[in-house]
Amino acid sequence: MSVNVVAPMPGTIVEILVNTGDDVKADDELVILEAMKMENPICAPSDGKIKEIKVKEKDKVDINQTLVVLE
Repeated sequence: MSVNVVAPMPGTIVEILVNTGDDVKADDELVILEAMKMENPICAPSDGKIKEIKVKEKDKVDINQTLVVLE
């Protein structure tokens, strides 16, 4: 079953820390989202494998936009 990791706030993707196919553990940092001049790590909600990365660095994202899909 896939899990969508979404943006908790609007902002800009500063860095992507994972690649498609990577195994991750709960609370591993996946993406760094800059919002209100602060860098916010977006972490995996559970263990899984990176199925898809839906954003690129420097992308502007909206609240609840899917960033990464875990399986």
